Order: sequence, then structure tokens, then C-alpha cells
Amino acid sequence: MARVWKCSGLRWSGDGPVLVWDDGRPSALHRGKRVAFEVAEGGRRTCVGARGHACPARAVVPGRSTGARCEECARLERAHSVAADRIADDPRPYHVYLAWFGPGMVKVGITAVARGSARLLEQGAVCFSRLGTGPLMAARRTEELLRAALGVPDRIPYAEKRAVRSALPATAAERAAEIEELHRRATALGGWPESLEREPFRPVDHAGVFGLAGLPPAVGEVGELVAGGVVSGELVAVAGPDLHLMTDGAVVVLDTRLMTGWELRPARRTGCTVPVREFRGPTGVQGGLF
Repeated sequence: MARVWKCSGLRWSGDGPVLVWDDGRPSALHRGKRVAFEVAEGGRRTCVGARGHACPARAVVPGRSTGARCEECARLERAHSVAADRIADDPRPYHVYLAWFGPGMVKVGITAVARGSARLLEQGAVCFSRLGTGPLMAARRTEELLRAALGVPDRIPYAEKRAVRSALPATAAERAAEIEELHRRATALGGWPESLEREPFRPVDHAGVFGLAGLPPAVGEVGELVAGGVVSGELVAVAGPDLHLMTDGAVVVLDTRLMTGWELRPARRTGCTVPVREFRGPTGVQGGLF
């Protein structure tokens, strides 16, 4: 019987993206690699638990959920989450940043200084620039200032990011133009917290890291994994949690968060036999399964 694997998600390290398995072993994701797996026949997707602990109920979760957690575990996971504003006294310094994902797709956000660019890579930010550095609540107030005064959102739907990655401006300067203008407008605003140290515009471009140059248009995105379903293709780009796979002569995007909670094994077939949503335009010892 083939060995069964469980994926705990995609991580961005200094060496690039890796898939991490439940036993802690990583699988490096380099362009040109064949990614191929099959969901175990008759399998069910079970909750991945919270904060390093298994779900006590081993609850079944929907295939379309990117969180792969039952309601109770999702609540516990967010109980100490900066993103959910559940921690007000975090002593770590934070960056406030502007991130660009495509024309008209700019967001404001915060991330711990200690994390460097990891948060931006995880979100699939094509380019970004920091606005300032300071305590958590000062960073939060600055984020809210930009949202209220300039109408900059704090999130961009992943479906919109995916649909435009193959049609982005060719140069780093063009890709940075929108956040440069917003950075200028933001620094001209009054009302910044005194404890936040402002930073000059210094764009960081991830197009090369993600492999977006010459990226073929994707026909759609995997909507969910299903028992017995196969995903197999050549990796042509990785951005955020997304794998762009050339399969059956077309590119399909797989959000790796959909892989968690499933029992997976090496694919015995080729192609893509899981549900795919069509894009309609922008709005030795085996260390892993592959």
C-alpha cells in the first residue's frame, strides 16, 4: 500500500517556497518540478486543529475551506491572533506597508519586523514598500488612517490576484508606480501616531522570486480537492500560497491551503481531475510526497 502523506502548508524561507509535511519534512518547490498527488479514495478532509494541537473531535471540514479548521478550532486559533486584533500588548515592533498585486490592487497592512518580507511573500505581493515602523497599536492606527483617508483596503481577494498575474507590467518601475504615488499621499497626511517612525519609499519587487516573467495565462483555479481526485502538472510559478501548474496543456492554479487536512499519496494518473473554477477575468528517504 502506498504511503499516505498529510500536508501542513506552504512556507516561504530564505531559499524559496517549500511544502511542509506533518512530520516536519519539507519539499522544495522549484520551477520545472513535477507536482503530482492523488487524494486517498474514500478519504475525508479532517480539521487540522489549532495552535499545534490536534482537533479533539477530528471534525470533517469542507473541501473549499482554505483554513481547514472546524468552528471551535478556528476560534481557538484566532484567540491570540494579531490579525484578528486579539493582542493589544504585543511588545514587538511592527512595519506598516503598502503592497501591490496588480493594476488597481493595492492594500495596506502590518507585519512584525522580525518576519522580514515573509508576510508579503505569503500573500503573493508582487511588490511592496514599507511606510513606517513602531509599536503594534501605532501601526494599527496608521493602517486605519490610510483606510479612512485614502480608501486603501486591508485585503485583496485571492481570486483577483490570480487572474492577473500573467498580464502584469513588464518592469519593476511600472509595477511600483501605484504604491509610490500612494506612499507620497500617505506621508502627506496628518494624524500619524508620534511613536511610528516613517520610512522612505523603497520598493521591493517579487516578480522574479515568484517566476512571473512570461507566465502563461491560467484557465482557472482548483475549487476544492475531492476523494480520489488527482492533481498533476509542471510547476511554472509560485506566488503566495498558489502553485501555477501546467497540466494537460493549460495552466491551473492550486491554492496549497486546500491540501491541508487530506490524506495524499503519489499520483498513479496524470492530469487534473478535481473541480476547477474558470477564470472570467480580473475582479533516499522520501522527504515529502513529491
